Amino acid sequence: MQHDASRQPCTGRLIFLVGPSGSGKDSLIDAARQQLAVAGVEIARRVITRSAEAKGEAAHGVSPERFDEMRTQGAFAMHWRANGLDYGIPAQVDRWLEQGRSVLVNGSRAYLPEARRRYPGLLAICLEVRPEVLRKRLQARGRETQEQIEQRLARNASLPIEPGLAVHVLDNSATLDAAVAALLDLLHAEGLC
Repeated sequence: MQHDASRQPCTGRLIFLVGPSGSGKDSLIDAARQQLAVAGVEIARRVITRSAEAKGEAAHGVSPERFDEMRTQGAFAMHWRANGLDYGIPAQVDRWLEQGRSVLVNGSRAYLPEARRRYPGLLAICLEVRPEVLRKRLQARGRETQEQIEQRLARNASLPIEPGLAVHVLDNSATLDAAVAALLDLLHAEGLC
């Protein structure tokens, strides 16, 4: 589905995409990247304490020591710890927002209340996927052992979105094209592109 991004410029707003590991957040972002760029939506590149050789998103992998240095130096607009890793969102996000540009962030469900406190107007989107589909995706990506996969699935079941946080839910159990169309439709309905 193509969206006409020439109607009007996007209004600067933080788009905070969350969902369980393996729900397809990275795939969704990659598949929508070109259309988001045309619409003027920036995509923040996360900094993660995972080696650069690890499979997954095009994040900037750093050592835990380097991550701590970056955090101390104020390099992050947001940062959190999940699944034994540290995640940081570069401070560039704040500059983009100040310039009136919308920014999509691959976020964390546990960090969502803090993100909303820091960015009250953020658009929260939760990407959900049926448990059986999630298990297959986690196994296919080959990052974790079966025990780690089961731990992630258990964490997913025990970490629902807090009620009252105004989160838009997108189902990514079917095709990626359907999820991209749903994301772009939501952003259009919110006046972001």
